[in-house]
Amino acid sequence: MASEEHPINSPAAETDTRPPRVRSRVAAWILICCLVAVEPATAQQNAVCAADRLPEMISGFFRLTTAIGLMGLVVVWQADSLVEMFTLHREQREGIKRHKRTALKSAVILVVLGPLYTVAGSMMNLPLAGCIDLVPW
Repeated sequence: MASEEHPINSPAAETDTRPPRVRSRVAAWILICCLVAVEPATAQQNAVCAADRLPEMISGFFRLTTAIGLMGLVVVWQADSLVEMFTLHREQREGIKRHKRTALKSAVILVVLGPLYTVAGSMMNLPLAGCIDLVPW
């Protein structure tokens, strides 16, 4: 038993030991460096926007995948509700409720991500935000 490692001292338990303030500063510097590095690329002509029907195809694909994702949410929600009615154990009900919340969070992210990119991208002058409409409605 002397060779058995304590779970806290195991290599898998090692995490980032920097304080949260330092981690947020590192993340801010990475974001600033990425924005500075992207600026010369945005000055170039964008091949996607210059294509004939490609922006409309990308917008249509985004609308289609968003609609399929929302239909998937409805199916998962209804299936979980049906299973929840016939579940006897409290732990299983809690697991089903967690699954429903996760599905709802995923659908919210799916619906919000496109308009957020469109608005934030146009404010930051990203080239694709000007020619591709990612608003699903």
